[in-house]
Amino acid sequence: MAKDIFLLNISGQDKPGLTSSLTGVLANYKAKVLDIGQANIHDTLSLGFLFEIEAGNNSASVLKDLLFKAYELGVTAKFTPISLDDYERWVQLQGKDRYIITILGETLTAEQISKVTNVISERNLNIDAIKRLTGRTSLRKEEEYPRASIELSIRGKIDCKVDFTEKFMQISKELDVDIAFQEDNIFRRNRRLVCFDMDSTLIQAEVIDRLAEIAGVGDEVRAITESAMQGEIDFNESFIKRMKLLKGLKEEVLHDVAVNLPITKGAKRLIDTLKSYGFKTAILSGGFTYFGNYLKEKLGMDYVYANQLEIVDGVLTGSYIGDIVDGDKKAEYLKEIAKMEGIDIGQTIAVGDGANDLQMLNLAGLGIAFHAKPKVKDNAQSSISSIGLDGVLYLLGYHDRHIDLIE
Repeated sequence: MAKDIFLLNISGQDKPGLTSSLTGVLANYKAKVLDIGQANIHDTLSLGFLFEIEAGNNSASVLKDLLFKAYELGVTAKFTPISLDDYERWVQLQGKDRYIITILGETLTAEQISKVTNVISERNLNIDAIKRLTGRTSLRKEEEYPRASIELSIRGKIDCKVDFTEKFMQISKELDVDIAFQEDNIFRRNRRLVCFDMDSTLIQAEVIDRLAEIAGVGDEVRAITESAMQGEIDFNESFIKRMKLLKGLKEEVLHDVAVNLPITKGAKRLIDTLKSYGFKTAILSGGFTYFGNYLKEKLGMDYVYANQLEIVDGVLTGSYIGDIVDGDKKAEYLKEIAKMEGIDIGQTIAVGDGANDLQMLNLAGLGIAFHAKPKVKDNAQSSISSIGLDGVLYLLGYHDRHIDLIE
């Protein structure tokens, strides 16, 4: 028996019962639904059905009845005949590679979206879906914490991923927007562990610099810290130099520094959401366990690996206990935690800002440079520089409505 294939596009004001009424008509003619999709913007509906129907009288009658039903419902119906060859070509596309592109910023402009989508179209890639991840924005009330994010699902063959991501990095720098590119694979949909650097990531401070201020050696230590974060000097060398400058500092000042640590914007929102969805979280820091443990308790995190200060008779000796937690150690601890939790390394996320974070950022399934130094941004998989730490949630595909349930 010959068959006809049609694409039915419905547009108009959204209302309850639309899909039920239209599929009811299709059911009366025993139509086979081959694909279905819907989008809704400002209560305006775009609904599509790709269906197969017996050719001849049935084919003509179903189109007539669908038009009449659309008229009753106050929406517009448009039909497009689809040839069998065109349908089969469409079917073959499902084997193509799939990717997710997330665009983040305080606000998003048409220019930013145009530049990103132009890179996609230049490489003959298809955009299958576009989804807004952030909530609706009032134009009357000023947002205390403005943020906007959309997610593009794309499909096709990318010959050079490095060139592709470099284009996005260029747009990011020119237009002050974050663009994250990920393969849409099973690991991306099943992340289970998130590891954070502490200083200038979970907190907006370098703890060792604050201790140095109290010890009266602030300028010297800050200069060494900055050089290490930029990757200009070896982290271990810089750590030993800075520790020696803290010799003689009293232990009692540690508590005062800890309780006044400025938590990064969005950090609590992020950690609370991750915990509620069953993620494990860890602090992997080149800082100190004293402050890492304080944050672990305050934010409800699972693991802390950091450097332990040597304290004798209530005074810092200028030395440390155990191995220095440098870039190599952070990557090692990431693997260790994943193994203990039975988590594949592809299901992990690492977030950091300094050169000593690059090893773990590149080891993790998703590495995110957060408000990072240029060298780190240029060598990390993804970066967030425009909004707070909860931007990580948008890279995971969470919508604000998933997050607001937790708050």
